[in-house]
Amino acid sequence: VQLQESGPGLVKPSQTLSLTCTVSGGSITTNYWNWIRQPPGKGLEWIGYIDYSGSTDYSPSLKSRTSISRDNAKNTVYLQMNNLTPEDTAVYYCNAPAGNAWGQGTQVTVSA
Repeated sequence: VQLQESGPGLVKPSQTLSLTCTVSGGSITTNYWNWIRQPPGKGLEWIGYIDYSGSTDYSPSLKSRTSISRDNAKNTVYLQMNNLTPEDTAVYYCNAPAGNAWGQGTQVTVSA
């Protein structure tokens, strides 16, 4: 399975981030899909996932401003995060634990 993230690159503080993970080589309805990020100079941080049934779970620290959804027809998973701060600057990854598949990541910088 191949994963491809895409997003805006630069977002202003307090704005909303919307990222897309396009999946090929497998169906999003038969697996579960993580969003993970890595801030500069720090380790990986799990954001949340959506599973094969559409159920979601989130990191407690991000739950209040994060939403993961999907479009089965487009075989695409989405991440939305509200009220961004500079601390949300990171490389954001889409991940499928089955087969340990990762996208190449997309850089998100939060700056005025």
